[in-house]
Amino acid sequence: MRHWPLFRLSVTTPRLQLRLPTLPELDELGDRAAEGVHEEGFMPFMVPWTATSPEQRARNTVAYHFKCWGESTAENWTASFVVVYNGMVIGTQELAARDFAVRREVVTGSWLGRRFQGKGFGTEMRRAVLHLAFEGLGAHWAVTSAFEDNRSSLGVTRKLGYREDGRDLSNREGKPVFTLRFRMSRENFKPEDGYAISGLEPCLPHLGAR
Repeated sequence: MRHWPLFRLSVTTPRLQLRLPTLPELDELGDRAAEGVHEEGFMPFMVPWTATSPEQRARNTVAYHFKCWGESTAENWTASFVVVYNGMVIGTQELAARDFAVRREVVTGSWLGRRFQGKGFGTEMRRAVLHLAFEGLGAHWAVTSAFEDNRSSLGVTRKLGYREDGRDLSNREGKPVFTLRFRMSRENFKPEDGYAISGLEPCLPHLGAR
C-alpha cells in the first residue's frame, strides 16, 4: 500500500517477526484471543477486554486493530504488530506514542496466547519494539506499566532494565489495585545481535519521527 507504508514495516528477532497483520493474520490473532490469554480469575489488563466469551474476544481483537489503523496519526499513533513464530501468529506487541516529535517517548503493551507463554517470547518481542523505538525512531524514553500482581509482565520489564517510575491506584473490576510504572532511557537500552528493522524509512513521517 503506497499510501500506508506501515504495512511494509517489520522487525525480526532470532525467532520472531513483528509486523502489522494481513487480514488472515488478524483473523488468526483472533483465534489466539479466543483460545485464552490468561488464567481464569486473574485480569492483567487495564481494560478488561478478555472478560467475555471466546467469540467476542476474537471480535474485540479484530475491531481493536481496525480502530488503531483508522485513528493513527503522526501526532497520536498505535502500531499493533502481530508476533509470528514459525509461520504462526502467537500474540501481539504494541508500540504507541503521542506527540512523538516533541516528547520522543513510546509506550508498549502486549499479550501472548496461553500455549506460547513461558518460552521467552514475551521478552524477545518487547525487546524487538524497543529496538525499533530506540535504534530506528530515535526515541529518548520507553514507558510501560502493569498491575503489581502481574508477575510475568513485571518479570519481562525488570529483565530488560527498566527503572521503577512510581505507582498509581487503579480500579480493577471494582477493586483497588496498585499499578506500577516503569521507564527506560535510551542510555539504558542495550541492543543485542539478531534484531533487524525493515521498511522503516517511508514510515518515519507517519510516526512523527521526521
